[in-house]
Amino acid sequence: MFSHVMVGVKDLEVSKTFYDAVLGTLGIGPGVANKSRYFYRSPTGLFGITLPINGEPATYANGSTIGFAMQSPEQADAFHAAGLAHGGTTCEDPPGWREFPTGRIYLAYLRDPDKHKICAMYRPAN
Repeated sequence: MFSHVMVGVKDLEVSKTFYDAVLGTLGIGPGVANKSRYFYRSPTGLFGITLPINGEPATYANGSTIGFAMQSPEQADAFHAAGLAHGGTTCEDPPGWREFPTGRIYLAYLRDPDKHKICAMYRPAN
């Protein structure tokens, strides 16, 4: 459904360090520079970080979450740990299994250095 997600950041290099670490746990290479942006490419889409092109300060979206698909709970934990080690902060409940009417999923929430809420999510095959 989506081709890409782009978030505005305040410090491009701080955010690159963070996203290089968390996305590296998914086997995604370091961000590729393009003007005042970095892009991360996967087989299923593109994620980017950018200094806002309008020159205004970057802000995070209250109530928004960007979810990253995981292959296992262990990968979600590695993603979460890499984020904490590179300037992220934990938010929501601790990483773990959650029960929903649609099934059981493993979630690990973080805020990146600019306070964007991101989530590592593993949904097992039923």
